[in-house]
Amino acid sequence: MPGLDGTGPPWWGGKFRGCGYRITVPRQAILSVLSKTEDHLSAEDIYLKVHKIYPGVGLTTVYRTLDILVNMALVFKFDFGDKRARYELREGPKGERHHHHLICTGCNRVIDYTDFVDEEKDLLDKAEKGLSKKYNFKISGHSIQFYGLCEKCK
Repeated sequence: MPGLDGTGPPWWGGKFRGCGYRITVPRQAILSVLSKTEDHLSAEDIYLKVHKIYPGVGLTTVYRTLDILVNMALVFKFDFGDKRARYELREGPKGERHHHHLICTGCNRVIDYTDFVDEEKDLLDKAEKGLSKKYNFKISGHSIQFYGLCEKCK
């Protein structure tokens, strides 16, 4: 199925087929919206962007689709403490973009943290290996959120 911009098949097509789902217009539109932003969008934010292009897509469809995308491990669902679930792509055409979040408890700003130093990587690798062995658990990833005050709020 061609991408919404007509440039060819989207990177997520194989994932849908592998999970037994069809690529519907609402699913493709939601993934397209998420792939074009660095923000952590709520379902309502996504709905407003999709609805501009496809007015027939309702908010209920957006919620249902996001649940499917989270279950397929295409999308992360976060709770940053503002009582609104936030979503972002788990990966893009170039693979997973691993990062952590710094969340300001003053203004609710969310900062993607990607510039890890070697000591941080080593610590997380050691923690994953230790937890995996201790609980006989195959870890496929992790999500870390740090809470505090940003530069403007402190």
